[in-house]
Amino acid sequence: MAAAAEQAQDVTILINNAGASVGASYLESPTEDVRRDLETNFYGPLLVTRAFAPIIERNGGGHILNVHSALSWLADGTPYSASKAALWSRSNSLRLALRRRGLAVTGLHVAYVNTDMTSGIDAPKADPRDVAVAALDGIEAGAHEVLADDTTRWIKSQLSADPDTLYVQMGK
Repeated sequence: MAAAAEQAQDVTILINNAGASVGASYLESPTEDVRRDLETNFYGPLLVTRAFAPIIERNGGGHILNVHSALSWLADGTPYSASKAALWSRSNSLRLALRRRGLAVTGLHVAYVNTDMTSGIDAPKADPRDVAVAALDGIEAGAHEVLADDTTRWIKSQLSADPDTLYVQMGK
């Protein structure tokens, strides 16, 4: 990260798009797999932000976009959703801390996007180009959050509802 920051001294926009889903279960996956999800999805963007925030500040300010997930708000039973929830919380905290330094922070929330990571999933997927346009439009507008698809918008709308609304498998 330091080497990348040294090479890119003109950066004003940083996009943290880490994504790994290794640990299948908190109880059954090796602890190393659980840690890898957190290392990739939470600590990776944190370390990149630490490396680039001073550069963006020196360049007169700019923007950080963190790619979250609809699973930032909806636990799926895997460490992936916990790592993305942690990233969401950190984005909110950094938004407050970096504002006075001239850096804005936007969280991009998406459900499935048609990428290599989701190639084995049979579900509706957003077009990566549409997600990129929404993200850049959000940066330009100074949005705190960008909800890139209908699934993400629905999940966000249900956050204040009873957990049975989001977790129908819990039943009543």
